[in-house]
Amino acid sequence: MEEHCEYMLSVSRLSTQRLHIVPEARWRIDELAHEAGVTVDTIRYYAREGLLEPPERSGRHKLYGPSHLDRLARIRDLQSQRFSLAAIRALLSADRPGIEGLFASQGSYSFDELVEKSGLDPGLVRRLRDIGLLAEPETLGHEVYDDSDLGLLRAVVELEDIGMTEDILVELGAIYVRHFRALQKDVHAMLAGDGRDWDPDEMIAVQRRLTSNSQRMIPAVDRVLNYVHQRTIQRLTLDAVRTAAETNTGVGGVRLDPKT
Repeated sequence: MEEHCEYMLSVSRLSTQRLHIVPEARWRIDELAHEAGVTVDTIRYYAREGLLEPPERSGRHKLYGPSHLDRLARIRDLQSQRFSLAAIRALLSADRPGIEGLFASQGSYSFDELVEKSGLDPGLVRRLRDIGLLAEPETLGHEVYDDSDLGLLRAVVELEDIGMTEDILVELGAIYVRHFRALQKDVHAMLAGDGRDWDPDEMIAVQRRLTSNSQRMIPAVDRVLNYVHQRTIQRLTLDAVRTAAETNTGVGGVRLDPKT
């Protein structure tokens, strides 16, 4: 009985106390600019470009909230990674935080800086860019080239140094680009449900799961492709070594000097 009375007394006290609800922060545009560390013009520019949701109206004022502040912070982070405005808009619209990590890069080079650092002839680099081996930064949502591009060109330098001519390098690059594009087309067709009598409901369920987990799917697919490519090179190399020993031939079937 005593415990029951104590309980009822506690309930009575709670019912007589006013609940203090902390209102969510709201800012005018100049206040939001101060909180975010940007200018008012920058906020207005982002709003015009569709990067920010419209503010709420409260009387004569337009008020921004924590979601706007978070969005400004994310835009700044994406800009620091040298994403273009179009890429930032796409990433924000996708609403999948973390997916930008798939495009993470180091280094920052203009085309001329990239050529100079690589040591390659500018004409060759342009040819590699024209066939699609050297990716245009804009196609990846970036404004500049990065260390991955420089790594590609330094690999080309190595191949040139061991005897490949410019024409062979360009043709080799074109073969890789052509076959990877065909591979990409086949994969897209398969995931769209083409080429086989897939169960429609099952395919739609798979498509939705992959879409919601794209930031995990893409690195996993990349590892599979790298594995297949690495093992293919190892197998071809071993076959070439065996063939060379048996037939005294080298790359492309060229007859070797017995003393070589």
